[in-house]
Amino acid sequence: MGAKEKILAGKTALGIEFGSTRIKAVLTDDKGHVLATGFHDWENRLVNDIWTYTMEDIHNGLRGCYSSLVKSVKDQYGVVPETYGALGISAMMHGILAFDKEGKLLSPFETWRNSNTEQAADALTNEFQFNIPLRWTISHIYQMVLEDKSFVKDFSFVTTLDSFIHWELTGEKVTGIGDAAGIFPIDSEKLDYDEEMMSKFDTLIKDKGYPWTLRDILPKVLVAGEQAGTLTEKGAKLLDETGTLKAGVPMCPPEGDAGTGMVATNSVAPGTGNVSAGTSTFAMLVLQQDKKLSKLYREIDMVTTPDGYPVAMSHANNGTSDLNAWVNLFKEFSELMGHTVDMGDLYGKLYTNSLKGDKDCGGLLPYGYFSGEGITHLNEGRPLFARTPDSKFNLANFMRAHLYTSLGAVKLGLDILLKDEKVPVKSITGHGGLFKTKGVAQNYLAAAVNAPVTVMDTASEGGPWGEALLALYMLRRKDAETIGDLRVKDTGSLGDLRGKDAETLSDFLAKEIFADQSGTTVSPDPADVEGFETFTQRYKDGIAVEKAAVDAMKW
Repeated sequence: MGAKEKILAGKTALGIEFGSTRIKAVLTDDKGHVLATGFHDWENRLVNDIWTYTMEDIHNGLRGCYSSLVKSVKDQYGVVPETYGALGISAMMHGILAFDKEGKLLSPFETWRNSNTEQAADALTNEFQFNIPLRWTISHIYQMVLEDKSFVKDFSFVTTLDSFIHWELTGEKVTGIGDAAGIFPIDSEKLDYDEEMMSKFDTLIKDKGYPWTLRDILPKVLVAGEQAGTLTEKGAKLLDETGTLKAGVPMCPPEGDAGTGMVATNSVAPGTGNVSAGTSTFAMLVLQQDKKLSKLYREIDMVTTPDGYPVAMSHANNGTSDLNAWVNLFKEFSELMGHTVDMGDLYGKLYTNSLKGDKDCGGLLPYGYFSGEGITHLNEGRPLFARTPDSKFNLANFMRAHLYTSLGAVKLGLDILLKDEKVPVKSITGHGGLFKTKGVAQNYLAAAVNAPVTVMDTASEGGPWGEALLALYMLRRKDAETIGDLRVKDTGSLGDLRGKDAETLSDFLAKEIFADQSGTTVSPDPADVEGFETFTQRYKDGIAVEKAAVDAMKW
């Protein structure tokens, strides 16, 4: 079967991911090969000190992205898809969307970028003796409780962006375990929310007299390989305004962008790790099922892979936003001088030129903090560029410093895991827009972690491709006894049953998807490692400057 025939026959998988600045769709064949992509650019807005997107933003973005994909398919293959073998939705994790029993949104969508939940996050961390970051959904829920928001009593369904869209498309109130791990702590043995901590939370709010318990309002947790419903008639019309798309498409569990990034980089097995670098930057190291860190770290999140293995995550709220702003400034300058530039070419030249800079960036120190940064314990951010009078201020150092600093906060968390906890890692893979220019950010990441870093040729496909692969994996497990079947039996721990009667997710990826994938691996240059360590020390010392900027710049 050729690509056209597979599209017509529905032997395909479609993944759609809502990123911070772009919604992207990736259509694959039944072997995971990319057939077409679609895009829709969008941007969050700061309204009443809340980073948010409106319902109109979400729906227009979903339809716009899908329409772009269909156009791409038609342009390339001369056909319009009417169905798919499987479909999956993913999105940036965390934040809160809260609905009443009628499905009415009770307050504006709060994204992961908001850090107005410090009181709640600190209290829950102390209560659970488990790190609860400010951006997690449970932090937003408890902050609303602490502030006595009148609508909290009306909570009926509280969830994340990907789970919400999945609900609209299928009517099912579920989410994948990787996404759920950014809602509330997970028990990797039972593959569900941690029951003891849920009980503690219900006790905390008992005096409020709410007519719900936490389990009542959160989405059900599903694991990779389980089916999460089918596309309804209403969902098909929401996705495709033309009415061409038919209902009935099987849908896999919705997942967060951390989980899809792990899948897209073949980093779901214990001992693997990946770094995703974009608007936010996060690094994830997959642990053995029984592995725990020696103590609680506020800088480290404990989440899971899409099939439930524990993952130690260093998550930085801020990544490339300020870096992109500077590149746009150079574009403006070029146009002012009468030269039209291609943005891809501009990024490539600026990034490549940074290799000529000093290993320690010559004393330049930027912070791309558009929002608060949990790793450095700041609840607000101010993009900042500082240097000493005797610094080596040139374009190469300027760009190198901004590339370094986009990895700066996440490196602090990785240092805890790699240096203090000595977490064993067999491989680290990089993906995201930062790695598009070959041999630049990849080299800098290798220096940051002092370990080899691989970037696959498919790195630019990212999370939506990862979600499409999860949809394919669901189809592969369709005839096997699934975790869903095992849940209803007296099995005790489900943690060792992920691959029962079928290949595990890591086996599926290694054998069926990545066996013929190519990529490049670079080893760290000792001089770059030393330079990055010097920069990192300056970065830590300069946090006081960033804090002073937050305190002083209140306009």
